[in-house]
Amino acid sequence: SSSSSSSSSWIEQAKSWDGTKESPILPGEVAYLDVNELADGKSYCSTGQVRTSPTSNLLAYTVDFTGDEVCGLYVKDINSGAVVDHDDKLECYGAVQWGADDGTVFYLKMDEQKRPYQLYRRTIGSDAPDELLYQEDDELYWVGLSKSFDDKYIFVSSRSKETAEVHFLDLTDPNAALQCVAKRRKKVLYSVRHRAGYWYITSNVEGTPNMRLMVSAAVPNSEDQWTDMVDQNGNVMFNGGYERSISGMTSFASHSVATGREGGLPQVWIISYGSTDTLDVDGFVQLKFDEDAYDVGLGSNLNCAADSVVIAYDSLVTPLSYISVPLKSPTDLAARTVLKEQEVPGYDRTKYGCERTTVRSRDGSTDIPVSIVYRSDVMAKVKSGEPQPTHLYGYGSYGACMEASFRGTRRTLLDRGMIYVIAHVRGGGEMGRQWYEEPNGAKYLCKKNTFNDFVDVANWLVDDRKFTSPEQLSCEGRSAGGLLIGQSINEASELFKVALLGVPFVDVVCTMIDASIPLTVVEWEEWGNPNEEKYHQYMMEYSPINNIKEGAKYPSCLLTGGLHDPRVQYWEPAKHAAELRYKSSTESGPTCIKIDMTAGHFSASDRYKYLKELAFDYAFVLDQLGIAKEETNE
Repeated sequence: SSSSSSSSSWIEQAKSWDGTKESPILPGEVAYLDVNELADGKSYCSTGQVRTSPTSNLLAYTVDFTGDEVCGLYVKDINSGAVVDHDDKLECYGAVQWGADDGTVFYLKMDEQKRPYQLYRRTIGSDAPDELLYQEDDELYWVGLSKSFDDKYIFVSSRSKETAEVHFLDLTDPNAALQCVAKRRKKVLYSVRHRAGYWYITSNVEGTPNMRLMVSAAVPNSEDQWTDMVDQNGNVMFNGGYERSISGMTSFASHSVATGREGGLPQVWIISYGSTDTLDVDGFVQLKFDEDAYDVGLGSNLNCAADSVVIAYDSLVTPLSYISVPLKSPTDLAARTVLKEQEVPGYDRTKYGCERTTVRSRDGSTDIPVSIVYRSDVMAKVKSGEPQPTHLYGYGSYGACMEASFRGTRRTLLDRGMIYVIAHVRGGGEMGRQWYEEPNGAKYLCKKNTFNDFVDVANWLVDDRKFTSPEQLSCEGRSAGGLLIGQSINEASELFKVALLGVPFVDVVCTMIDASIPLTVVEWEEWGNPNEEKYHQYMMEYSPINNIKEGAKYPSCLLTGGLHDPRVQYWEPAKHAAELRYKSSTESGPTCIKIDMTAGHFSASDRYKYLKELAFDYAFVLDQLGIAKEETNE
């Protein structure tokens, strides 16, 4: 087809790029935003959302210059490069969307706790005050902003950890007002997409353990019209059961692409319709891949009328690729086109191996997924009975999934003889929402499952698989993953030699009691409200800073933080480090703390500084494990 030949043409042109800054990657390309220019003279620079206008003449973008996640809003003329709209006094959240034309943008403001709670409409170049369209006063709820893929609707969502409500604004009607898709109902989550005059809804309505895929006419107050979406054979595609879950959906004119999970791994499904104006399904297929464990999701898809979808695929040993999959023949492997593959200098995939396995938890009934990557020559030593240094990573909160994805930076550990292990502990969403929710997940009053699972995997690495020994085992987690590491080394302090706690949430009860601290109230539906007795006592039993053991031998610990972090305030790692130094035995490893004075929760925005920060962390691990080589000037 002409589209495939044109894509092949630009792919070949891109491959001939000489790699210099001055020469274009493609002839006639336009760089509509150079973030290096934005960052010039700044200690921190991170863009929020970047959106081209309907005519592609203007660009709206948000940018954070401190790391505190408070952004400024800018509109620039792409052709001239001039900023045509900006208010120095306007502070907003990172989301921005265009209206029906180049004259209107929508954005969100935050309250004092840095919770997005107001939706505004701004007229470009107008002296009139921006128009407040929506305000969410319940502090449990965050407001979100999105636009339908066909550009017909603005969606504004109010969402807590357990309940959601979505309003829509019809961009085809200049006089339209916000209307509600479905009123909020306690413990009912839902998200909305639009295609061909219908809402496509993912929801756990009626208490299903995972999300269902439902449809209704695109009308206000549609909740009584929601029906399960069925395939060409009349079978419900996503019924909210335990085996298959849906997490997202993108609807093209002729097809929809669903993302979710099955068998503990991310999946992509292609749904085809009889025509562009019907919801009658005539095809429902799941994309298949050769590797046992991998990460797959959607890439950048900007054209609703496209006849192909771009997916992103990688694995523990396969670098990231962006692949164009034809929507009409998604199972035809020969018809797929690799648009771009991550180049990893010096990487030889044949030298590495990986596996996906499970570890039985201490409860005797739960299998914890574990992903492992290593150099083949290192694993040969393990098989000959020689334990090797091993790094164990985990997270386990918010239903977030830690995927079996490729990270070129891991090679610095792998090539020095370490085995890298990801424990997919409960509290994440790897096995569906049941892996996260009560009663058998790791939320509220079953949160301890997260820490127990991590320690169980560590013991398995030492005692069952005999990969390593406590003197060779390091562990790592960031943010809520820092909570995981903090409490895991309390439970089994002598099981680990080194621990990395990045921006760690370790003072759980003290932080969650204080509603004036940013983001606290919205977290009550994750951990519980410690102002209530039943939650207070349980949270005290796993809050890391409150459970440091007097006189125990602790691993070498590196705690990091960011001065401008609104999610985990810098004093949490500072207090925890002081407590560790005070209570741990003299046989413990060193406790070190490092606060970045120019960053927030997500570390450095400068990619080179980020690599330096990561190198510092890994150097600490290698040094404390005794496998770092001293540099010489010879």
